[in-house]
Amino acid sequence: MAEKTGKARKAKAPSATRRLRLGLGVMLTLLLVVGGKLFLVQGLDVGGMAEAALQNRLTPVELPAERGSILDANGTVLASSVIRYNLVVDQRVNTKTETFRRFDEGTEKLVEVSRDQGISELAPLLGMDTATVREALTGGQPYYIVAKDLKPDVEDRISKLQIPGIVTVGTSKRVYPNGSVAGGIVGFLKDGTTGQAGLEQTQDEILKGTPGKRLFEIGADGLRIPVGVDQLTPAVNGKDLKLTLNSDLQYFAQQAIQSQRDKLSAEWGVVIVQDIKTGDIIAMADTNSPDPNDPGKSEAKDRGVRAVTAAYEPGSVQKMITAAALIEEGKSSPLDKFTIPSSYTVDGQTFNDAFPHGTEDRTLAGILGWSMNTGTVMAGERLSKEQRYDWLKKFGIGEAPDIGLPAQAQGILTPADQWDGRQQYTVLFGQGVSQSTLQTVRAFQSVANNGVMLQPRLIDSYINPDGTEEKVPAQDPRQIVSPDTARQVRDILESAVTEGQIKEAALDGYRVGAKTGTSQSPCDDGTAGFCGYTASMVGMAPMDDPRFIVEVVLQRPKGDIYGISNGPVFRSVMSQALRTFNVAPSTGEPVRLPQFAK
Repeated sequence: MAEKTGKARKAKAPSATRRLRLGLGVMLTLLLVVGGKLFLVQGLDVGGMAEAALQNRLTPVELPAERGSILDANGTVLASSVIRYNLVVDQRVNTKTETFRRFDEGTEKLVEVSRDQGISELAPLLGMDTATVREALTGGQPYYIVAKDLKPDVEDRISKLQIPGIVTVGTSKRVYPNGSVAGGIVGFLKDGTTGQAGLEQTQDEILKGTPGKRLFEIGADGLRIPVGVDQLTPAVNGKDLKLTLNSDLQYFAQQAIQSQRDKLSAEWGVVIVQDIKTGDIIAMADTNSPDPNDPGKSEAKDRGVRAVTAAYEPGSVQKMITAAALIEEGKSSPLDKFTIPSSYTVDGQTFNDAFPHGTEDRTLAGILGWSMNTGTVMAGERLSKEQRYDWLKKFGIGEAPDIGLPAQAQGILTPADQWDGRQQYTVLFGQGVSQSTLQTVRAFQSVANNGVMLQPRLIDSYINPDGTEEKVPAQDPRQIVSPDTARQVRDILESAVTEGQIKEAALDGYRVGAKTGTSQSPCDDGTAGFCGYTASMVGMAPMDDPRFIVEVVLQRPKGDIYGISNGPVFRSVMSQALRTFNVAPSTGEPVRLPQFAK
């Protein structure tokens, strides 16, 4: 028995030795692995691992760019932004922090700061007492807003306190100091950040700028590392937008058209004032103009700019284009004689005038001065269908003026080969074609400017954050008719005021040329027929050296359309424009072309 036990011990001894050797081998292997890893980390990839660790500790905070301002021609602010900050705390971090360290710029050393001291330093910056601040920083909420609308200098001082758990979140607040003045043109923002209407929408990329960024280190405990990375990439503010508008004249025009709209219970009204020499839009007024500070108070239909969005049949103001085409083509002159019956029929289509008359001998000037459809059709027959279309096209009908606003109406100009038997004649006096108020103004500007059409301008320049100005030049000037043709058309328009039916446009001390227009307005609900009228008056002054175009439009005013006049608004707005820009009174004698032929 003893012999067997001894043999067993001898058998187990080599097994124990093997296990010991195996264990030592495993330990050596592990040491080699760990040592190799340490060598790899510390010897070969120090920068990469450290950089990765640093990136994990970096916390970015976006710094909002200041949105550019919108200014009128004189620098009056129509829209501006202010940068504000909200102070936010992670209460879980701050509550657990009894002391923290921060870098003292004076001593260039880390100093130990108690939580109570941090609160006592923060409270006066917020304009709050220490008890209120302590309560706001204490609790278990991960995101709690302590204060709002802090100015940038206050935010900077708070950031230097380096209080654990506290961050500042930048916001931009948009303000419109002039309220509804040019409200539809300026537009407004969605959620305070993105352009929703007007120039705020179309110029959003230019106005909003580029946000900046601030990077700082946060330790594993969630606290900011006092001597860690603190990198600042400044925001690039947006460009300012300088307009051609004169805000004082804009206000005056808005009041004038609003008063007339209310008086006549019209659906809406617009007024445009344009500088003939430059194409600049000096005023573009809408009724019920929205206040961008509170656009929700206005109906959606009133938040745009009807001067460019609303297309309608212009009516007799279009006779100016017919007269210009006849003169330029050598088909007529202002004093040509036309024998006009009380009713005129051509190609099975009968045309009548708005007033009863017998057969009369009229001049071309008299046809326009008394706005005779019969005479316009008789004279217009001298133009081929293609010429009628081409001249409407040359004067910009069917082409939307691009002034930087949304939803600019192109209008409708049907090709000549698609005109029916009546439309081929009605286009001569502004029916069977539609256009915006600005398109009509552009056409009149060309004859006022010796035949040269300048595209309307609303944006004058962009102003960079450093103050340098980028001027927006007038674009695409076109010679539409000869200077002589333009002069003859101006004589016809002036005679319509001095000798014709538009005496209501006359101004004391200034020579004026004008044309009125009335058209039927189709029903909005899509039903057949018409629901009221559109009444227009467009004119220029002073005729010895034209400076301004003014057009007034009222949509569906109530009452007898032949008794409704846009004259009072035209006169008041034109007079104000001439006074505002110190335009000298006329010195020459007014033109008085005879309205009847001898």
